[in-house]
Amino acid sequence: MLIEPRPATDPELLTMITAQQRELREADGGLDGQVTVTHQDIRYLVVVVGGHAVACGGLQALDPGTGEVKRMYVRPAHRGQGIGRHLLVALEELAFQAGHKRVCLETGTYLPAAIALYRSCGYREIPVYGEYVDNPYSVCFAKWLPVAV
Repeated sequence: MLIEPRPATDPELLTMITAQQRELREADGGLDGQVTVTHQDIRYLVVVVGGHAVACGGLQALDPGTGEVKRMYVRPAHRGQGIGRHLLVALEELAFQAGHKRVCLETGTYLPAAIALYRSCGYREIPVYGEYVDNPYSVCFAKWLPVAV
């Protein structure tokens, strides 16, 4: 397994983000406002297994001390193998290197596997924030990163 940075314009990344957004729309009944957007200010990582991109995630700065995990997605055929956990650790390392002290994220209440992953990785539920405040399906989490010694 290789975890590598990719630009927002990468075709494999865009394919996975489109698949992620499609799955979310199907799971939440097509909640208005769901859009497929990549941002140039998000630093994306892609997990490559056997020469194929199988997972992605991004990190966006919310403020100097806080990074937000965005677009976490593992292709269905590769779920349950620990890939999401490795990707989340890599995104936390990226946040740490960027000087963030905390990482937060949003997921859907209808995604119990994602919620279980985040909780098992030390994330704690926080009040919904920003663009997620009016989304009845949003649940947000945060984790404080270790302090460098």
